[in-house]
Amino acid sequence: MSLRGLIFNKNQLKFLVILWVTLLSVHSVVWADEAVPKLEGYGADLSQTSVSGLSSGGFMTAQFHVAYSDRLVGAGIIAGGPFYCVGSYETNPSKFLQQATATCNTPATAFVAPDGKGLFKKASQFAADKKIADLNNLKDDRVYIFTGSKDQVVKTEVVDQVAKFYQAAGLKPEQIKYDRDSVNAGHAIIVQQGSVGCSDTNTPYINDCDFMQSQRVLEQIYGKLNPPADQPTGKIIKFDQSEFIQAKNTSMSKEAYAYVPKVCETESCKVHVAIHGCEQGAKLIGNNYYSLTGYNEIADTNNMIVLYPQVEPSNATPYNPKGCWDFWGYSSADPANPVFYTRESPQMKAIIGMIDRLGEPRSK
Repeated sequence: MSLRGLIFNKNQLKFLVILWVTLLSVHSVVWADEAVPKLEGYGADLSQTSVSGLSSGGFMTAQFHVAYSDRLVGAGIIAGGPFYCVGSYETNPSKFLQQATATCNTPATAFVAPDGKGLFKKASQFAADKKIADLNNLKDDRVYIFTGSKDQVVKTEVVDQVAKFYQAAGLKPEQIKYDRDSVNAGHAIIVQQGSVGCSDTNTPYINDCDFMQSQRVLEQIYGKLNPPADQPTGKIIKFDQSEFIQAKNTSMSKEAYAYVPKVCETESCKVHVAIHGCEQGAKLIGNNYYSLTGYNEIADTNNMIVLYPQVEPSNATPYNPKGCWDFWGYSSADPANPVFYTRESPQMKAIIGMIDRLGEPRSK
């Protein structure tokens, strides 16, 4: 290009100035539209808080339930493994990712599956070291566990060890409901009607197996509940999750979601945390997890707020291309001293911050 092509006359310059101002205005409007409100307080009853999750969300549920057992009354672990699964046979953090994809997902034989009883012993030491809550808090909790017989992502041999862990923790048989042999499901959370066949393993990992698994989870934790609403009266809120994130490598999204029944706007409600799996965050599957998994309908008629924290894919630092929750150490500031399974886990601390906010008094 010649220098002549870089010189503008007055009319051209005036046009460029107008165009630039217009673009700035549009840009400002876009950012204004994208502003996300802070999570509000709802005066929630935090003494009745519980958690559930699928896949990496199931592993996170196991970690969260054990690390913060003083804050929770129960858990639902769907196609996930036991607390500190990657530490079953390995003490070198550099090998935890390998353990996550082998021992904790698809072990070659039952002999190299994680060791639930052994992991409880390790958890006991972590509790003694004040890294997690006193494990006596688990003894009066209630737990739901699920494995699909067609699941080749997190095999049944892995999920079996979740039950072994809780048995070692002293939970009685009636406190543990293990759906083990009843459903020919792939790797998924189960719904009454869905777009994925029951035995398949395909996105969005919400499979049609003719029942609402979320309702089984909540009834196991809380006992008999009112029937779910046909048309929920509450609202799904989007809020700024970033204010709760106090570390760099969490892979957590800027935004997260919660379902608030209408009654919870004026009355104190319990809280359930529903944790999505790999490739299930809103950045990948939109509203499918927080709208179609059945939690909202049962929460609506049982005075329960449902919190949906979010993780998204990251192809840089941390390396988390499928948007999985951390159960092997990617979120730790010091890879040689991971804290993902402790109360110092940046992801778990963020979730605790959101729960605490829901318990704060209403602003109006």
